[in-house]
Amino acid sequence: MPVILRFKNYRFFFYSNDGNPSEPHHIHVRSGQKEAKLWLVPVAMCRQTGFSSREVREIVTLTNVYQTIFQGAWNEYFA
Repeated sequence: MPVILRFKNYRFFFYSNDGNPSEPHHIHVRSGQKEAKLWLVPVAMCRQTGFSSREVREIVTLTNVYQTIFQGAWNEYFA
C-alpha cells in the first residue's frame, strides 16, 4: 500500500492491487477509521465513509492540488 502523501491526519495512498483489474486513476484517503476513494481525472469523490462535509471539501481540494503527483505515482507504480 504505497503512501503518496501525508497531510494533517490524512494519508493518501493506493492499494498495490488497484491496477488489476485496471480501474481509472484514483486515490484513497484514510484518517482513523474514515476512508474515501477519489477519481483523479477529473477529480471527483467516488465514495466515502465517516468524513464530515468540511473534511470532504478539504480532501477534494487537496486532491486537486496534488493531482499531478498522484497520477505520476500511479503511472510509475502500475507501469
